[in-house]
Amino acid sequence: MHHPIQRRLLGLLLCLPLAAGAAESATEAPQPPARENAIVLETLVVSGKMPGPGMWKVSRDGHTMWILGTVQPIPRRLEWESEEVAERILAAEKVLMPANVKMDLGIGKFRQLLLLPSLLGARKNPEGEKLRDSVSAEDYARWLVLKDRYMGRRRKVEGFRPVFAASELNGAALKKSGLEYRGLVSPLIERLVKKNDIAVERPLLEIRIEDPKGAIRSFREAQIDDSQCFRQMLDHLEKDLDHMRIRANAWARGDLLTLREVTFTDPSQACLDAVFESRFAKEQGIDNLAPRLDALWLESAEKILAEHKTSFAALPMGDLLGKDGQLAVLAARGYVVEEP
Repeated sequence: MHHPIQRRLLGLLLCLPLAAGAAESATEAPQPPARENAIVLETLVVSGKMPGPGMWKVSRDGHTMWILGTVQPIPRRLEWESEEVAERILAAEKVLMPANVKMDLGIGKFRQLLLLPSLLGARKNPEGEKLRDSVSAEDYARWLVLKDRYMGRRRKVEGFRPVFAASELNGAALKKSGLEYRGLVSPLIERLVKKNDIAVERPLLEIRIEDPKGAIRSFREAQIDDSQCFRQMLDHLEKDLDHMRIRANAWARGDLLTLREVTFTDPSQACLDAVFESRFAKEQGIDNLAPRLDALWLESAEKILAEHKTSFAALPMGDLLGKDGQLAVLAARGYVVEEP
């Protein structure tokens, strides 16, 4: 199974929607909790039925949007008590989903399938290079230690580009840590809106690639500097797994204060930047995606708030919180933002 970094990259190239909501993590450097009673290290993740966090209330002129923050990864054995969120969804006149990217290749689905074999080859290093030839000796030595710890003797990954090798290692490490990338909120939303015929807004940033075969060929041959992505993933797995457990547990328990205080480095950003800020991405018009998606979501949120008395939205915590987060932007634009 592909994990979020790899799903994003392959999802983009496979012309599937970019899972913007999958990267549900903050990007600040790790900061320990300031409270005396905060849990600094949790080697185990919670299990069983948990309430999850509360919802933010954003309102103006008698119109209200309830917003749920999500995180990834989550505890593998978590059962979410979703009744309160379900009530807000059922009461909503419209539900807003995270903004996604839609790729248009200008060809039929059958021809897209014909491109799949060459596309999957994009995971491999060009010219048959091995991973040890693509990264520094120091980073490769660190990779071998972590690979032995989390992946064992798997050899195929040694032929992958660093960005994809990093993704495979991350997925294996999370599995051994009791965490997983699993949708809890989106399946609930999709089930309820379909069953109860609730209107849904799905903001899409549409990008058309006129020459898909050429784009795939360019990607396979591109000189993409993903060594920084690889290095940050190694740093992340050496230092931040405990912070990921704390954050996952805090979401499950509904501990908003810990969610604000305990953050961790998001190596996926360096990995995504390696591809989406490369010359290849600029040539295809797929660069600078994050601010474009943020602006698209805000535009949809304000339109829904203006037109509907009650609405609901779910967005990654990393997009909601912080001085530049969507909640801060909405507050600056005159909306009343109330915390859970």
